[in-house]
Amino acid sequence: MPARAPYAERPDHSRGRKVVEPESRTRTAFARDRDRIIHSTAFRRLKEKTQVFVAHEGDHFRTRLTHSLEVAQIARSVAGALGLDPDLAETIALAHDLGHPPFGHAGEDELKVQMERFGGFDHNVQTFRVVTKLERRYPRFDGLNLTWETLEGVIKHNGPVTDQLAKPSWSAIKEFDADYGLRLDTWASAEAQVAALADDIAYNNHDVDDGVEAGLFFLKELLDVPLIGPQVHGAMADYPDCDQRIIRLEAVRRMIGAMVEDVLAETGRRSATLKSPEEVRTLGHAVVGFSRDMVEDLGQLRAFLMERMYRHWKVNRTRSQARRILAEMFQLFMAEPDVLPADLYARAEGRDEAGKARVICDYIGSMTDRFAIEEHRKLFHLDVLG
Repeated sequence: MPARAPYAERPDHSRGRKVVEPESRTRTAFARDRDRIIHSTAFRRLKEKTQVFVAHEGDHFRTRLTHSLEVAQIARSVAGALGLDPDLAETIALAHDLGHPPFGHAGEDELKVQMERFGGFDHNVQTFRVVTKLERRYPRFDGLNLTWETLEGVIKHNGPVTDQLAKPSWSAIKEFDADYGLRLDTWASAEAQVAALADDIAYNNHDVDDGVEAGLFFLKELLDVPLIGPQVHGAMADYPDCDQRIIRLEAVRRMIGAMVEDVLAETGRRSATLKSPEEVRTLGHAVVGFSRDMVEDLGQLRAFLMERMYRHWKVNRTRSQARRILAEMFQLFMAEPDVLPADLYARAEGRDEAGKARVICDYIGSMTDRFAIEEHRKLFHLDVLG
């Protein structure tokens, strides 16, 4: 392991928690955050939430849970190689998708439509609300009472967010920040930035893998695509007798390695003069990043995936079905809140329309794909009455 970088976060220098608690005797503050996330209900539900393919379409495809684990593994490895705190990077990576609704981006798009008149919906804000409010596991506070550094990383791992605060969907962040400032005008820690890049590395690689596995495109079609193409050529040349599945997995493994090496080299260049975590926050741009060449290659790979995978008719059909399921449930719950589970009906009763909509949105947003499909069936199909 390299020596600790001077700009790394230190758990013993943490700004602490909103509700003061005794320190753990066995874990650092950031490791304790990680464990709280892993034990949360929202984290367990990720096992049946869509990445691209709906959970019931096959057990080989990634879900939000397996994606989060892959992101965390990459984040921890990269952080360690850079001399950063691996627990903090891993923690933010594990938390980053907790606010995603069922059915992936289709679910998020539909909740945005349904909540447009009621304060909006944003999955990053929802993740923050999960860890600060919606998880209820402790007697002294709502949420998980995570450290300041983890909360900062959850909400601004992609950079400063002051330009978002005027949006109604970001009102929860504005209110929290007024009570417990997160310096929303600065960059987050290098560890949070590592988690954000690890997300890019993970999803670009596993979408290639899942796309071929699903038959949406063939391995040979990747040969001329930047970034992945050279890895496929190399794997074929080195292992000419291997079957296509092994070649695909080897090529993806190599692409992950190439992207990680690029991040390490580029971040090493950008961070050469940094002396403290504070300098990371006030640098004015990300310290963790890809090189210009890597960004260009990634753009072309994403364009290929957009055309051949994300807009494939089979994926579009699933998206359409998913959006109808969520829209119909939302509208029914708004019109007839007494069909909500009793505890949610009690929470919604007496609220104005926006307050009722937020309770319903939180309920739908927490569902797994499978539960949403089953709940919709119970609500809209008469065969359950027989």
